[in-house]
Amino acid sequence: MSRQSKKIPKWIWGVSAGLLLFVAGFATQQYDDIYNKAIMICLECIGIG
Repeated sequence: MSRQSKKIPKWIWGVSAGLLLFVAGFATQQYDDIYNKAIMICLECIGIG
């Protein structure tokens, strides 16, 4: 096997870290707080909030 075939692309590490943090937040039931913050940012962006 060549050395090139064993190398994992960097974007896979980023996606893996994102999924890990997403699952950790969901497991600690922080999804409600994050959802509310996302809504407020969205509303502020379009000028309603």
